[in-house]
Formats: sequence, structure tokens, C-alpha cells
Amino acid sequence: MEMAPSLPTSTPGRQRVVQLAYHVADLDRAVARFHQRFGLGPFLVRRRIALGEVCYRGAPAALAISVAHAQWGQVQLELVTQHDDAPSAFRDAFPAGVEGLHHVAIVPEDHEAMVAHYVGAGFPVVTELTTAEGRGAAYVDTRAALGHMVEIYRANPSLHQLYARVAGMAARWDGRRLVEEA
Repeated sequence: MEMAPSLPTSTPGRQRVVQLAYHVADLDRAVARFHQRFGLGPFLVRRRIALGEVCYRGAPAALAISVAHAQWGQVQLELVTQHDDAPSAFRDAFPAGVEGLHHVAIVPEDHEAMVAHYVGAGFPVVTELTTAEGRGAAYVDTRAALGHMVEIYRANPSLHQLYARVAGMAARWDGRRLVEEA
């Protein structure tokens, strides 16, 4: 198991981005495209992520997504595709087939305080979710001010392990195997 890196934490007055995330129409094509354009790799691909709880604008919801993670310098790149048209933070920003920067992610020192900071500034929480591993996040709609959303993690050891795994894969990569399926 990889040693967990020390992810920089954020407060409302000083936020540190740990991830850039793009919504993509086709995950495998996007992996190939980001590798070709930026030399990124390898990618950890997680298909049809098992989600525990999902809420869309405060109501229970469902979400079917797959993601690919790669290290991009000091930040992680996440490519996300949504498999259906269910209401979500992803569909609010991009209809099926449309691609673009969807969110940046931060690891707050205090999740509830960070969410309250954004809500107090007029930015609503669109989607909240937890994964089967217990990781969680809230997606805040900051598109009017930033052009993308902000993902506020609910950090746990599993999140740190995911980041360590992706960073470790990049550090050891010999350029041969572009994708590792999780």
C-alpha cells in the first residue's frame, strides 16, 4: 500500500486546489487524448463507481459515473463521464456528449465550515455523495463566478490512499501501460 501524501488542506481564507476535473463524453478516448496532448499517465480507471448516498439539490438521487485519475504535476487530474441523464452536478454543467472543465477539488480542514462558507456566499450545493469506501464530497455551483464548480471533499484515510496510489503510479511509470483498472 502506498504511503498517503500530505494533501494540502484549505480554509475559507486560503484554498489549495488538489485536483482539476474534466467532464468527458468517452472516458477511454479522453484518457488517450490527455496522454497524447500532455504526456500524462498512467491513469487509474474506476468504472461504474459504487456510490452509497447521493443527493441532488437536497433530495435523494442516483448517479452513474466512471472516472480516470492521473497525476498532473502537483495536482491530480480526474476525467469523469456520467453514464445517464439523471440530474447531477455534472448534468447541470454539461449535457451528454459535451466536455469541459467541471470542477476543482479542495480538502477542507472543516468540511461543514467550508460548505457553509460557499453557501453563505450564494453558491448552492448541487450534489452530495459518498462512495462505498466512505469518501464523500459536496459539489458547489460556482460557475457564475469561476466558470466551473468546486468539489469540497469529506476527507478520510481512503481519500489519502487514493491520492497516494495515483501519485505512486506516476512516480514509477515506465510509459508502457497507460491504464490500470481499479
